[in-house]
Amino acid sequence: MQDTDDATLDLTGKLLIAMPGMGDPRFDRSVIFICAHSAEGAMGLIINKPTPELAFRDLLKQLDIPMQGDDRDILVHLGGPVEHGRGFVLHSAETPGRDSSLAVDDDFAMTATLDILEDLASGRGPDRALLALGYAGWGPSQLEAEIANNGWLTTDAPQDLVFARDASLKWEMALATLGISPLVLSADAGRA
Repeated sequence: MQDTDDATLDLTGKLLIAMPGMGDPRFDRSVIFICAHSAEGAMGLIINKPTPELAFRDLLKQLDIPMQGDDRDILVHLGGPVEHGRGFVLHSAETPGRDSSLAVDDDFAMTATLDILEDLASGRGPDRALLALGYAGWGPSQLEAEIANNGWLTTDAPQDLVFARDASLKWEMALATLGISPLVLSADAGRA
């Protein structure tokens, strides 16, 4: 069992999987990629809640960014309840890092500036990308307490899961990485 008082707990680059009965409908069946986690708190992006009313092409038009070349079908997601008007691009880290990018780990980076959208629109951007409006944030020790109270499971973040086209399957896919069927989950925490 993880010690929730351990200041060295770092979930950066991991996935959070919402447990049934979490109590917050904004996170029901959510899968969240953790972009940063430290003693000061955590920041992540919901990766399985696409916004049906906003397509990548429409967002580019709103921002006056011309789409060039092939029409990349990048899904726009509701990234979390904080700062809905702010966009974040979670992307594969194979391209050289830019000053404005946060290198999450060897596989992922996150960028929150317009130049990444211009790169994606012109076909120069990273091979894999997910756009999120807003983010999920936790204060110091808040995420650790939610995990201890049976609100979240944690697992590794394979790129094929994070960037999967069918967002409706990501919750089950994330559980499967732990060998867990959604049918056996309980909303009640146990203590021995």
